[in-house]
Amino acid sequence: MRIQIAKGRFIDPANQVDRVQDVYIADGRIVGLGSAPAGFEADRVVEAEGLVVCPGLIDIAARLREPGFEYLATLETEMEAAMAGGITSLAIPPDTDPVLDEPGLVEMLCYRAKKLNRAHIYPVGALTLGLKGERLSEMAELVEAGCVAFSQANVPIVDNMVLMRAMQYAATFGFRVWLQPIAPFLARGGYAHDGEVASRLGLPGIPVAAETVALYTYLQLAKITGARLHVTRLSSAAGLALVDQARAEGMDVSCDVSINHLHLSDMDIGYFNANCHLVPPLRSQRDREALVQGLADGRINALCSDHTPVDDDGKQTPFSESEAGATGMELLLPLTLKWATEAGVPLLKALARITSDAAAIVGITKAGHLGVGARADVCVFDPAAYTPVNRDALKSQGKNTPFLGLELPGQVRYTLVEGQVMYGG
Repeated sequence: MRIQIAKGRFIDPANQVDRVQDVYIADGRIVGLGSAPAGFEADRVVEAEGLVVCPGLIDIAARLREPGFEYLATLETEMEAAMAGGITSLAIPPDTDPVLDEPGLVEMLCYRAKKLNRAHIYPVGALTLGLKGERLSEMAELVEAGCVAFSQANVPIVDNMVLMRAMQYAATFGFRVWLQPIAPFLARGGYAHDGEVASRLGLPGIPVAAETVALYTYLQLAKITGARLHVTRLSSAAGLALVDQARAEGMDVSCDVSINHLHLSDMDIGYFNANCHLVPPLRSQRDREALVQGLADGRINALCSDHTPVDDDGKQTPFSESEAGATGMELLLPLTLKWATEAGVPLLKALARITSDAAAIVGITKAGHLGVGARADVCVFDPAAYTPVNRDALKSQGKNTPFLGLELPGQVRYTLVEGQVMYGG
C-alpha cells in the first residue's frame, strides 16, 4: 500500500522538523518527505490540511491486562484503544498473572500482539521471580524473548541486598532497570496523599517520604552498581529534587510522570472519587506544579498514561476498598496537548515527551521518528477539535478515569502502523 499524507503540519521532534509538507509511504516505510520519490503513485491520499502529522505515540506504561486479568480487559480491546489514541508502541509492565518472569510467557504475549496487527508491544520483564523480591529472574533469557527492561511494577523489593544484586546483574549486561519509588512500610495501609484532604476524609495517608526514602535508596544503589536506572511515575516535588541532585553528581538517570499526576492533585479526590485512587497517590497542588514545570524544562523525560483498566465492581466501592488505577491510553495525546497549552510549551517539544524521548527510555530505534527510511508508524490528529471523555466514547474496556465528563483538546483522526491505516476513515 502506497499512501500520501497531503498538506499536513509535519512535526518530527527527533529531527527537529516542524513544517507543512507531504509524507510518502510505501512498503511500511517513509519513502519521501516534501516531494514524492521517482515513480511514486499513491494508492490512497490522506488529506491532512489543518491536521498535525507526527510519529506514532509511545506509551511507556500501559497495562493490557493479559495474561490473567481478561475480565478487566483484553488485548483486543486495549489495542483498539491504543489505535484510537494514536499510540503505535506500548511498554507493558510485568504485573500480569502469571507475572512476566518466564521467557515463554513473554514470547506468547508478543505472538498474540503480533497476530492482532495493531500496536507494537515492548514487554518489561519482572526483576524478581513472581515480583516477590526474593530471587532474581533470568534477565538474559527474558531479553532474548523480547523484554526491553526490568521492573517490579508497583511491588517494591523489601530486601535491599536483593535489589543491589538485581542491579548488579542488570548493570553487567547493560539492561535497563525501571523502578517506582515506594517505601513499603511507609506506604502500608495508606490510600491518599498524607495531607489536609486525607485528614478531612478520614483516609489513611501516604507521606511523600514513602517516595523519597525509596528513591534515595534506588539512586545510591544505582551509583554503586552502575545500573541504568529509570524512575517511574514520580509524584512529588521532593522526588524530582532528588533526581536533580543525582544528575548534578553525574548520574545518568531518567524519570517519567503520568498524565494523572500532571493534571490532578489530592483536592480532586473530592468526596471519595474512587477514580482518583491511584498508585502513587495524587499529591498536593505544589507537587503537581513542580511536575508540570519539570516536564516542561526536560528534567522529567517522558509522559505516560499509566493505563490501568479497572471494572465497575473495582471502583464502585468505598475509596479505601476500591482498586487503584485509571484508564488513560486514549487520553495521552489530549492531556499532553492540554499541558502544553497551559504551560506554554511548543508543540514540537511537547510531542517529544511522548515520541522520541519515550523511545529513548525504552531503548528502541525503530519508533519515535519519521525520517526517510523509518518505519511508518504515524499519528494524524486535529489540534483544533476536542475529544469527549465519556463511557461510550472510550474504546478501552476500562471506563475508569478521573476525566470523565470533560472535553479535552485534540482528536486523533488517523493512526498508521507500518504504513497501514489502522484507525480513521
